[in-house]
Amino acid sequence: MHPPSDIRSDALPVTGRGLVRDDWIDYNGHMNVAYYVLAFDQGTDGLLDLFGLDADYRGRTAHSTFALEMHVTYKREIGHAEPYLITSRVLDADHKRIHMFHEMHHATEGWLAASNEVITMHIDLTRRRSRAFPPEVQARVDAMKAAHAQLPRPAAAGHTIAIGRAD
Repeated sequence: MHPPSDIRSDALPVTGRGLVRDDWIDYNGHMNVAYYVLAFDQGTDGLLDLFGLDADYRGRTAHSTFALEMHVTYKREIGHAEPYLITSRVLDADHKRIHMFHEMHHATEGWLAASNEVITMHIDLTRRRSRAFPPEVQARVDAMKAAHAQLPRPAAAGHTIAIGRAD
């Protein structure tokens, strides 16, 4: 299964994919919010893997990442057994944090189902304190940040929660 042509897979890595499972459907007949977060978390793991922050790294170094903040925006219902894919980009990063943005698209029809914005921090698990990325990880993060800086900023990035009024 390949991403539809309107998804910029040449510029944005596909970091997750799957099918909406039976037990992910809620009483409204669509994918429950908790499972969007699960799917996006798998996208976060896929992006972190590209930087070398994978399971092997965690096991060798006792370092990982913790989410500091997250925002999910729902655009279109996705339902039972529908295929999805997650694309990811780096909006910003410093020496220990990554500000990432994921989009969930219907994998065969291409429409946007939801987006997820996350800030994650690199953590020394033995001390439970933040720690700078190792140089090889920092280089990968910086390279992706620079590549993605050339893309238009996603419209949903940086949204705050509020009831819009047309008063």
